[in-house]
Amino acid sequence: MQTKEPIISFRDFTFQYFSQKEPTLFNIELEIYPGEKILIVGPSGSGKSTLAHCINGLIPYAYKGTVTGTMTVAGKDPEKSSLFERSKTVGTVLQDSDGQFVGLTVGEDIAFALENDRTAQAEMKETVQRVADMVDMGALLSSSPFELSGGQKQRTALAGVMVDDVEVLLFDEPLANLDPLTGKTAIDLIDRIHREYNKTIVIIEHRMEDVLYRHVDRVLVISEGRIVSDSAPDELVSSDLLPRLGIREPLYVTALKYAGVELMPALGPGYIDTLDISQVREPLRQWAAARPPHAEPPQGEVLLSVRGLSFRYTKNRPTLQDISLDIRRGEMVSIVGTNGAGKSTLAKLICGFVHEDAGEILYEGQSIRDWTIKERSLKIGYVMQNPNQMISKPMIFDEVALGLRIRGTPEEKVRERVEHALKICGLFPMRNWPVAALSFGQKKRVTIASMLVMDPQILILDEPTAGQDLRHYTDIMEFLRGLNRQGITILMITHDMHLMLEYTPHAIVLAGGRKIGDGSAVEILTVAEMAERANLKLTSLYELARKADLPDPQGFVQQFIDYEEERRCESEAV
Repeated sequence: MQTKEPIISFRDFTFQYFSQKEPTLFNIELEIYPGEKILIVGPSGSGKSTLAHCINGLIPYAYKGTVTGTMTVAGKDPEKSSLFERSKTVGTVLQDSDGQFVGLTVGEDIAFALENDRTAQAEMKETVQRVADMVDMGALLSSSPFELSGGQKQRTALAGVMVDDVEVLLFDEPLANLDPLTGKTAIDLIDRIHREYNKTIVIIEHRMEDVLYRHVDRVLVISEGRIVSDSAPDELVSSDLLPRLGIREPLYVTALKYAGVELMPALGPGYIDTLDISQVREPLRQWAAARPPHAEPPQGEVLLSVRGLSFRYTKNRPTLQDISLDIRRGEMVSIVGTNGAGKSTLAKLICGFVHEDAGEILYEGQSIRDWTIKERSLKIGYVMQNPNQMISKPMIFDEVALGLRIRGTPEEKVRERVEHALKICGLFPMRNWPVAALSFGQKKRVTIASMLVMDPQILILDEPTAGQDLRHYTDIMEFLRGLNRQGITILMITHDMHLMLEYTPHAIVLAGGRKIGDGSAVEILTVAEMAERANLKLTSLYELARKADLPDPQGFVQQFIDYEEERRCESEAV
């Protein structure tokens, strides 16, 4: 039983935005104690971000609404303190680190809060160096934040809030823009900060399995504005709550259920490292032995070829070196690898946004070197990673309709195609909203919809599911699969290993500007050397198979993927 006073407390707390007809949070009862590490999961729109805004003070200071019940942070009522005072207790690391930077260098950014406090320069320099060393950024204080990798940006943002020695660290989707291994390193860093400095940690994240790489004390599940579960990971994954709410459970947990294992907390299923493998080994072996062998699908003709492609943004810094690959008609392909490996640059070269220094790109055997961006856009659609770089219209409907209207599509057809795309992307109820009212993830879905309406032959998507909950992820991916079945070739730049396994039989791996892998997704995610070089991580299915001493761990992963495909086909048939 807890003997300390909670550092965060909600008592019968309800919050309704002034612009909404119904409350977003209902009757929240929650206590978080000093030194706890809490994970918050839930579908998009469930109220996770609103709860976070209550904790960090954006509610009631930036977002106005009606409050009933009580809430305190470090014993203080938000109505009786300022946002500035709250920032001295709660530090927030945003999903989009670029939106958090205010300094021209790493050191300046970390020092920002100290400058506001009029800290003496000698003390400021010592504090900045100490905090930067805490997050392994001490050697990069003179670097520009915008030249850093995704993981380094996140560390800089973390240092910027830790410089105030805050008691609570709130992480909003910390893994959304990171490759798998960098995400793993981020979770390691958060865990180290938690243990060494006894900070209270609150993490909001869709990638539950990746967060559970390290210990958390409790997992809060939020649905429709209510806390529907507050439990330890072992208890949560042993229930059917996550799949029932459309929240992705760890892959190895799903595999155990397919094998007929009755999960219970005593088995330690919350973390793969604590799972009692002796109790599940035989069911896994029997399930694997009963599965039919994998059948390779027929291959189509080569649609897009890249030959000896090289490119550099600056003279002394090559971005891509001698890349060659083939994309076949009707394929779904993942392009994966480290942050900064050149994945997005490869897509920009294919679309003609930048031009290669050497090599060539062929479409149906014809060089497209002289094709304009407009000519390429008739064949190739591209959805960028950052939606803010694509959106040009203030209203959602007009943004999705823009390309069709530029092409002179009749307005009746425009409305039909736009509404269909918005329904698939889960945005139809918001069709008349301003884009400015959307979250980062919702803006992402707008940009996907704006390309889907154009009916391209090749669709390239840069991180199409980043920040999406399982329901929207599934809606988007099933829609893309439907397009693929109609003959559209899909290329996806992704850090989502589940997407790679589940939807893309073919994967291309980049690291350091070079292609280091080109084969099946299963092969790539079960080879330790490949995963390490490309900042990927071995799938937990493979780890489960190895722990269970199955005769063919790689084959087990493929059997799992084939079985999921069978289940989807059966569901569609019904």
